[in-house]
Amino acid sequence: MKRRAIYPGSFDPITNGHVDIIQRSLKVFDEVIVVVAMNLRKTASKNWWFTPEERINLVREVFKKEKRVKADLCDGLIMDFARDHKVDAVLRGLRAASDFESEFMMAAINRELNEKVETYFMMTGKNLFFVSSTVLKEVAAFGGDINPYVPPPVWRAVKRKLKGGEV
Repeated sequence: MKRRAIYPGSFDPITNGHVDIIQRSLKVFDEVIVVVAMNLRKTASKNWWFTPEERINLVREVFKKEKRVKADLCDGLIMDFARDHKVDAVLRGLRAASDFESEFMMAAINRELNEKVETYFMMTGKNLFFVSSTVLKEVAAFGGDINPYVPPPVWRAVKRKLKGGEV
């Protein structure tokens, strides 16, 4: 029986921290679906750099050689997505202890919504704990080099966005 996990997030854009979590999770799960989730708190801010479709395409480009990684969109409850896609687990990355409280609460409500799906927390690699999409967008917007912290397709897409082009 295949063990399937979803890794939900906004992924605006996907970073090397996300890639690290996905690659390590493939040691445990047969398939990982990266789910671009529509986060209501972030949607209200309208601070998106990439459309959901662009984010899905970037994930697919980053993992084009890894057939066990898929990408999809979720505009509802993650636990409904998990049930509909027959998923066993939700992956959540933790960068620092401060992430744990909100992730723990989210895992608890998800357990109430769908008790068949377990949440697995994975610590980000020690060299990537400070990397977040939000911070990287700010650094890039001010001309900083984010190339070491994002996969090559993302770096190219960010450069195009900053020049006013399409992804």
